[in-house]
Amino acid sequence: MGSQFSKTNKSSKQTSKSSPKSNNNMPTSTTRQLVDLISASLTTLEKSCQAKGVDIPDLHAPFHPSTEAFRADPAAAEAANVISAAALQLAAILTPPQVTLYQFVGGHFKAAAIRACLESNVTEILREAGPDGIHINDIAAKNGQDPQKIGRFLRILATNHVYREIRPNVFTNTRISSMLDTLKPSQDIIANPELKHDNTFGLAALASHHLDEAFKAAAYSWETLSDPKTAKSGDPDASPFARAIGKKETLWQFYDHPEEAFRQRRFNIGMQGIQALQPPDASLDAFDWKSLPAGAIVVDVGGGVGTSSLPIAREFPKLKVVVQDLPPVIKDANELWATKMPDAIKSGQVILEEQDFFKPQQKRDVSVFLLKQILHDWSDEYCVKILKNLRSAASSGTKLVILESIMPFACHDPSADQAQGIPGAVPREAPAPLLANFGAVNEMGYNADIDMFLLFNSQERTATHLQELLESAGWKLTVIHRREGGDSTFLQSIEAIPVSK
Repeated sequence: MGSQFSKTNKSSKQTSKSSPKSNNNMPTSTTRQLVDLISASLTTLEKSCQAKGVDIPDLHAPFHPSTEAFRADPAAAEAANVISAAALQLAAILTPPQVTLYQFVGGHFKAAAIRACLESNVTEILREAGPDGIHINDIAAKNGQDPQKIGRFLRILATNHVYREIRPNVFTNTRISSMLDTLKPSQDIIANPELKHDNTFGLAALASHHLDEAFKAAAYSWETLSDPKTAKSGDPDASPFARAIGKKETLWQFYDHPEEAFRQRRFNIGMQGIQALQPPDASLDAFDWKSLPAGAIVVDVGGGVGTSSLPIAREFPKLKVVVQDLPPVIKDANELWATKMPDAIKSGQVILEEQDFFKPQQKRDVSVFLLKQILHDWSDEYCVKILKNLRSAASSGTKLVILESIMPFACHDPSADQAQGIPGAVPREAPAPLLANFGAVNEMGYNADIDMFLLFNSQERTATHLQELLESAGWKLTVIHRREGGDSTFLQSIEAIPVSK
């Protein structure tokens, strides 16, 4: 195994013991426990930053990768997570409940505001204005928007530290809003909006996609859930997105329409942005590839153009790698491998194979079936079809390696208590009285889970759910290798073996 994944369960078990006592022998309140956690963790963070010669980020300074340098120290990264989780829990306790409730009920108000600013290139205009900011009239003069409406959108966002109002009607960026910056000149984007996201990091494209396709789909969630025709359907065209566009289409079919070329390109750029946030060679560290004998067959199921297989083929040339996908994708894969590793194709080390994973696999002695982010695209009933096809083609020695984001429970998971359960099934948990999953600090994965429902009628899964899904298709989950320091969006490596027939 590569060093970036851990086989062991390092959860810090939360207990249900009575509250600790204060010096006057009275139970310490939850609020005091949270404040103490913040204080102790801040000390850890400050000591780490001082020792490493790095700074705690400045909210009012633009984001730059160097501002995240403090997270390179695992202790500092966890301290930051504890501080954030404790602060959010304190806010949940002390903020008037109707205010907290409407932070969620009114989430679409803020989403509408941030979309207006994103699509009208406010972040780029503010970056060009510099730290002294720019008046809403001058913003409007550049992007053609109504200055009062833009000002109102900016103000609700500034109230939540996305943008900053430094003088009445004068705004500038913050660390958060700068994440939406394409780093292009605003006049170029305004002149050519179709090219806005080309050759960018991808986060602005991802946000734009979520504020468009996913935002529209979200409005039809309840209608989808309450309609007997779609409420319990696992079909990909029974999604809220299909209802939103008024057609029984998947997102992929929607993108195939010529008039949706911009949205498709934006989505692809956004996905590249996600990949950039993940460790580059997750597949390389997902399994102990060196343990396989020379000539062992590794099948990358639904492998796209083979991005995940490239590092495996490069580092382990004695393995035989088969990349499977549908014909148009394999056509693109041939072009990629001809550029990246032409000798691997010529020698037969790598085979690019047309294969629909809903159809039976050919019989051969496969050592590993690799599925990277395949199952989260499909509901359980479709995943079972995929997994059963692989089980039918597997021998007793075949291993199934799955790379997915596994959703932690929001409470303590007792399945690993007394070193029981599947190794790695329970992640490292936050100290009490924090939520075991670090609360909203770790929310990105749960956002992805709901996004999968909105767009594909699919989902991310907990370890328990994944275990049950595998068992129903003839596989036994044996271990989960967790990437140290990753949040809930980071991929975990799951190994399974065939169940004896």
